[in-house]
Amino acid sequence: MGGAPILRVEDLSIAFGDTRVVHNISFEIAAGETLGLVGESGSGKSATSLALLRLLPPEAQVTGRVLFAPAGDAGAASMTDLLRLSEAEMRRRRGRDLAMIFQEPMTALNPVMRVGAQIAEAVRAHHPELSRAAVAARVLEAMREVALPDPERRVRDYPHQFSGGQRQRILIAMAIVNRPRLLIADEPTTALDVTVQAQILALLKELRRTHGLSMLFISHDLAAVAQVADRVAVMREGQIVEQGATAEVLRNPRHPYTRRLLASVPTMATDRTRPLALLADGGCTRLVREAIPRV
Repeated sequence: MGGAPILRVEDLSIAFGDTRVVHNISFEIAAGETLGLVGESGSGKSATSLALLRLLPPEAQVTGRVLFAPAGDAGAASMTDLLRLSEAEMRRRRGRDLAMIFQEPMTALNPVMRVGAQIAEAVRAHHPELSRAAVAARVLEAMREVALPDPERRVRDYPHQFSGGQRQRILIAMAIVNRPRLLIADEPTTALDVTVQAQILALLKELRRTHGLSMLFISHDLAAVAQVADRVAVMREGQIVEQGATAEVLRNPRHPYTRRLLASVPTMATDRTRPLALLADGGCTRLVREAIPRV
């Protein structure tokens, strides 16, 4: 993208007691850019995302800097270190300047609260001055933006009355309703079938375009990352081992771990009698490479 960074993470480390789970990682996201953070389960991706929003439990020891510029291209001088803000100041930022889509809609949503009320709660938390009618209008607008069917009627439904893909759209509506500058999407297509996954990825790309969103897209799915991310950072055992333009990293991986990740992607041609980690690079990365947009 080439613009000034809206987020700059410098030497971020996370530890629980004597166990360090993230080791001095650094990356940045420009205004309007999507960075894909990829790696296997347990590599530290979700811990990193929770640290950015200060949502880790109190026993977590977080060091480094998380610099954020809510005004987008305002420059480094206007960036604020989120790790140094008071909890009250951070609460004002969460959901307004930066927001998150969590992995599991059924655990992230309140099962006994109507979905419209949950989206409205996100609005009132940051805009208490709005009238009830104005809040209701924002809720319906957000539901329409994420293509939920018949929002005027379904705004009073409960989470269990929606499909898995629709529940994910509700979470996205909650995340975008206050027009944040940065959206953190933590495994947003987990447990969805491939057709619904494609719909959610297309929705995120459209929202990014229409709202000028910057995005941190966290996933172990390299094909999904190839579709949405401008750049990619590969994480292993709490460290970023490789990062760069998405097409370059996925077509010409330099780090052995990146090559092994690519080699773990099965295709119709995969030899099922051999472990995926032992497959040659050429045949097993075709799926990912074909998913990379031609630019």
